[in-house]
Amino acid sequence: AIFRIDANCAWTAQETIHNAPLLKELGVEFLEQPLKADDWSGMEEVMHHSVLPVIADESCIVESDVEKCALHFSGINIKLTKCGGLTPALRMIKKAKELGISVMVGCMTESTVGISAIAQIIPQLDYVDMDGALLLKSDIATGVHIEPDGKVIFPKLAGSGVQLLD
Repeated sequence: AIFRIDANCAWTAQETIHNAPLLKELGVEFLEQPLKADDWSGMEEVMHHSVLPVIADESCIVESDVEKCALHFSGINIKLTKCGGLTPALRMIKKAKELGISVMVGCMTESTVGISAIAQIIPQLDYVDMDGALLLKSDIATGVHIEPDGKVIFPKLAGSGVQLLD
């Protein structure tokens, strides 16, 4: 299994730098948002001393955040529900690629409606996290389906393939 750590703003720069080699030995691929979203000086220190790539999440919400994040992170995690949808996300992806950083699109606990939207841009991503609907007791829609092995199955319906349930 792919092993990634999302510290959700809980660590300091020193903790991140200390933890990174230990986590790398365990096969961790990258760290996501280890420091508070506005700890730019701490992230600069982490960028120069971490042995693992670090992906911005809470530090990168909207399009105007991408350039600053490119100076402090190895990549960004875009959330469609936070940035305003597919159109701004596509602009964020384009800007990140121009700046030479990796791109992930993630989710929160959202229904298949949101997950199906993410699936439309998978070919443009380096990493994807679209398990939100799998965490719901009951979903409000059908659409893109994720097999247990991670394979993404697209429905035969037009558009995003979403169909609301009754």
